[in-house]
Amino acid sequence: MSASVSLTFPDGSIRQYDAGTTGAAVAESISKSLAKKAVAIALDGTLRDLSDPVVDGAIEIVTRTDPRAIELIRHDAAHVMAEAVQELWPGTQVTIGPVIENGFYYDFAKDEPFTPDDLPKIEKRMKEIIQRNKPFTKEIWSRDKAKEVFASKGEKYKVELVDAIPADQDLKIYYQGDWFDLCRGPHMASTGQIGMAFKLMKVAGAYWRGDSNNPMLTRIYGTAFAEQEQLDNYLHILAEAEKRDHRKLGREMDLFHFQEEGPGVVFWHGKGWRMFQTLTSYMRRRLEGTYEEVNAPQVLDKSLWETSGHWGWYQENMFAVKSAHAFTHPDDKEADQKVFALKPMNCPGHVQIFKHGLKSYRELPVRLAEFGNVHRYEASGALHGLMRVRGFTQDDAHVFCTEEQMAAECLRINELILSVYEDFGFNEIVVKLSTRPEKRVGSDELWDRAESVMMDVLKQIEEQSGGRIKTGILPGEGAFYGPKFEYTLRDAIGREWQCGTTQVDFNLPERFGAFYIDQNSEKVQPVMIHRAICGSMERFLGILIENFAGHMPLWFAPLQVVVATITSDADDYGREVAEQLRDAGLQVETDFRNEKINYKVREHSVTKVPVIIVCGKREAEEKTVNIRRLGSQEQVSMPLAEAIAALSGEATPPDVKRKLARRLA
Repeated sequence: MSASVSLTFPDGSIRQYDAGTTGAAVAESISKSLAKKAVAIALDGTLRDLSDPVVDGAIEIVTRTDPRAIELIRHDAAHVMAEAVQELWPGTQVTIGPVIENGFYYDFAKDEPFTPDDLPKIEKRMKEIIQRNKPFTKEIWSRDKAKEVFASKGEKYKVELVDAIPADQDLKIYYQGDWFDLCRGPHMASTGQIGMAFKLMKVAGAYWRGDSNNPMLTRIYGTAFAEQEQLDNYLHILAEAEKRDHRKLGREMDLFHFQEEGPGVVFWHGKGWRMFQTLTSYMRRRLEGTYEEVNAPQVLDKSLWETSGHWGWYQENMFAVKSAHAFTHPDDKEADQKVFALKPMNCPGHVQIFKHGLKSYRELPVRLAEFGNVHRYEASGALHGLMRVRGFTQDDAHVFCTEEQMAAECLRINELILSVYEDFGFNEIVVKLSTRPEKRVGSDELWDRAESVMMDVLKQIEEQSGGRIKTGILPGEGAFYGPKFEYTLRDAIGREWQCGTTQVDFNLPERFGAFYIDQNSEKVQPVMIHRAICGSMERFLGILIENFAGHMPLWFAPLQVVVATITSDADDYGREVAEQLRDAGLQVETDFRNEKINYKVREHSVTKVPVIIVCGKREAEEKTVNIRRLGSQEQVSMPLAEAIAALSGEATPPDVKRKLARRLA
């Protein structure tokens, strides 16, 4: 009796197959149509080639439309791109070609680097290779054979990769027709299954193995999808993202700039700083009555960061400083020993403020907030406008409470975070719980207690939202000192941004010896909850600029109205209109230049001014104005008093409107 393999299918059924039966044969045994659609199998959740023999366990037949197949499509497309390159430019060496988020790339060694003009030629050849529909076949080679074959082909990088593969792993070679490459796999059944929904995106330089001491290679990036519609949607989003790039809009709107002398820090211009202050003022109003705003020092002795654990866990991302005296007087040993750090976060400073003076349980929760300027070292290659900087402002807060108050405080914070996002038009929110990482401080008992409470809170968040808020778990993604909630919002073109966090921390209060006096006159360690809503306020502004494509809501726009005149006869009336608008609290500029009105309108539209008020001789006589909205060709005429009332109402921040509505109710 021959040996058999027991397979469990997604519907729970169990079937027996002869040992050595391949995944393709299993698909064929179910139905011929399924076998035609199959591109791989999943054995106990791990993707395998259809040609692999099955083993005991759970099996799934993966078709091309399965979400898991997208990685195979992109992986296979990378191999086809490499074949196309070597057909077009013989002698080019291929190195590595992994799948990455939203696509793939391959690094090539070529005497003359590729240019963007080469991409259409490569795409055309890729389509020809895909149409050949050659099968992917796998062979296991010895290391000696692989090194000999690749060396004979002049593929020195492949020889180096062979040496890097651990001795206990098979050395796999995948063929697609006559062309072959070293690869872990898996692959689909043939090149034809890739389809034509792919595009090569750009060319870049990349050092071999990411080391600047190694040769520079040419990297070609591409993307691929199962369907053309998916590719079209992706390319549309990219085009929209390019138009919405906050760095481009920041220049057009004259908001900020960056320069080499201040890498990773923002030079705010007048309008940009006004927008920043509008955000800060809004956030301050949202905290009124519940948080006490404080300010902790910018520079603190290294010892404080050693106590907090940041010096050990986070040192490479911190800026360490010494006084100038230590450099000008090198013989002063005491001065030379003093090392300070620019704060990368506000937490230790807030603990010191909490510790100053005895706290009673009756005073808890204590909620301390700070718009704290912090500095973190980011690699120069990672810097990206407002989105990734070295100096930024955190809308940071820390709540010191009892364990019994912890769940209620997390829910209160959740309500505030969701309300803030809603005021800016973000309604698609995902909240995920990040649990204990491998490297962490604190006992498992503390982590168990914290994660248990936060799991209960996460369920309540979803239940209270009626399912509107999606939730999930991020295993091992917590901070080194405690579990956290991560709030991710979706913008106008479908991109996701992780912004807010709520982090429960039993460890920092313990490290600093923070305590309160309970009802039994005993010292008890408080729970510390770290909370941020915007996160980095600079980054949040960048997100807002891109979300609105520079068309900011009137209440948030740095310049709300431009009053432009048609002729000089209307200049005096234009000044009167501007003055009344300013008295109503709007940010207004005038444009009385001797230019045609259409030119003025176009110019102010480029700088994304939300409202342009046009005044001519007739408007001056009738005490009316013509209102032109950004993005619209229409003009609406109305009496000046009516226009001021309407614009003033529209320019009122949403939180202020709610407060006024409550007073009138």
